Amino acid sequence: MKVSDYVVSFLKNQGISSIFEMSGGMITHLLDSLYRDGGIRIVSIHHEQAAAFAADAYGRITGLPGVAMATSGPGATNLLTGIGSSYFDSSPTVFITGQVNRNEIKGDRPIRQLGFQETDIVSIVRPITKAAWQASTPEEVPELLRKAFSVATTNRPGPVLIDIPMDVQKADISIPQNIQSEAQQARKNIIDKGYLDNLFSTLQKARRPLILVGGGIRSSLATDLFKTFVNKIEVPVVYSLMGVDVLSYDNPLRVGMIGSYGNRWANLTIAKSDILLVLGSRLDVRQTGSQTDAFRKDKIIFHVDCEEGETNNRIKGCNVLISDLREFLDTTIDYIGEKKFSYDASWMQEINALKVTWPDTRELENVKGINPNVFMHKLSHYSKDSSAYVSDVGQHQMWAAQSLEIGSEQRFLTSGGMGSMGFGLPAGIGACFALEKKPVIVIAGDGGFQSNIQELQTVVRNNLPLKIVILNNGCHGMVRQFQESLFEGRYQSTLWGYSAPDFAAIAKAYGIQSKTISQNEQVEEGLEWLWQDPTKPTLLQVQIDTFANAYPKINFGKPNTEMEPYRK
Repeated sequence: MKVSDYVVSFLKNQGISSIFEMSGGMITHLLDSLYRDGGIRIVSIHHEQAAAFAADAYGRITGLPGVAMATSGPGATNLLTGIGSSYFDSSPTVFITGQVNRNEIKGDRPIRQLGFQETDIVSIVRPITKAAWQASTPEEVPELLRKAFSVATTNRPGPVLIDIPMDVQKADISIPQNIQSEAQQARKNIIDKGYLDNLFSTLQKARRPLILVGGGIRSSLATDLFKTFVNKIEVPVVYSLMGVDVLSYDNPLRVGMIGSYGNRWANLTIAKSDILLVLGSRLDVRQTGSQTDAFRKDKIIFHVDCEEGETNNRIKGCNVLISDLREFLDTTIDYIGEKKFSYDASWMQEINALKVTWPDTRELENVKGINPNVFMHKLSHYSKDSSAYVSDVGQHQMWAAQSLEIGSEQRFLTSGGMGSMGFGLPAGIGACFALEKKPVIVIAGDGGFQSNIQELQTVVRNNLPLKIVILNNGCHGMVRQFQESLFEGRYQSTLWGYSAPDFAAIAKAYGIQSKTISQNEQVEEGLEWLWQDPTKPTLLQVQIDTFANAYPKINFGKPNTEMEPYRK
């Protein structure tokens, strides 16, 4: 069997239904094998970065590795931002790059390059992958593929890259007897009963217990177990940006998002808590603020994570358990059994009172025109048929995370650790394919949308039911907000020297129906129009005030209880 044919048969046997790629000379054998086999959808993207983002989203939705392919040289290096995003956000992905023929690889020669477009992509990506290999012989390919899928999905998920020279791709190999991936055994930890005894005896004494969840709940495929766990112990839950969709908006135990742009009431809640159970969150600076002592105060913190290096890192003195979250939750649910837990009812009443006192819709109550937080609530009401919300990076990302009313079967995807503008549209494409072309909402700002605007053609060519909402403030809003606070309003390169086109006109040029709204009284009509045909792509441009800020916001050097704008 030809190696490229084997690669396709292996991927198909793993359940991969879509592959994201941009063509190039060094992957033509792979593309031809995919075409001739016909069992996997080939999604041709217009930039390799977009292919990587699409694979990231596909992996998060399905739990299978999202697969992206690119040619050597610029094709491979264009994948880097998406590879890094997968690494930081723990998304299972496998990247396959073509390489020049083995006799054109420079090896140890004291030269920069031998073959045309030859680039040592394996060395380049090693710091941002779980593993990266180059196939030096055709016979290595089956084992490398097996290892890649195992490594990408076990323990903390993440990206793996395989670089395959062109002459290896076209070589013949004997077909292995078993081409299924032999899943690498996940790290097993015996959950210490003493840890659980300590945790639950401490919770029983707590007046203000709280759970903080992060992206680890989703990446460990433990969401359903977590919901069962929370229903048993009935402790309120706050979440990080990567945990927005763990509990639905209408769940009575869901409090809100914490962090630099978190809901004001949620940051006040975490400050008031006396016991904090952290599950799958690394407590980075965007969650805690720079004042770690103020975040910690005198509360008792239990921290469960699959990586020891992520614990007792910035926040010291936590009671740590190193464990896969599925294993921890499964064991803990059995431990709880029929036990009942009760807490002071005034704690939940106090949290609900904070929500009433500091609603998200009042943070920008004096904004001119359309209030972004109010808009997100209304978008949610009209988008019950959406399977996922995918947000790009910027102020709109914060407004979406603060105010979207996520349903129990809906997902929220965004670029967290990398925080890359341009994530939204290609990730929406990847999510839509993973969800078998169910409607997906893409929320973007004007700056980020221009980073991968070319993928509108991918949407049109595949007739994807993406509902694209662009909050257009005519600037790079988040950095402009920094400049307002730190540089006396010198808006170089965010407002001065920056411009945005009419996205509605661009969408029409691509053949996508579009509409623009700019006034409050147009919002309801615009959202009804957006969903007039759930099966077709549409684009709604929402003009908002250039100087609308993402509030509330923790300023650097301040504790998470002190958020701009400062209010008593």
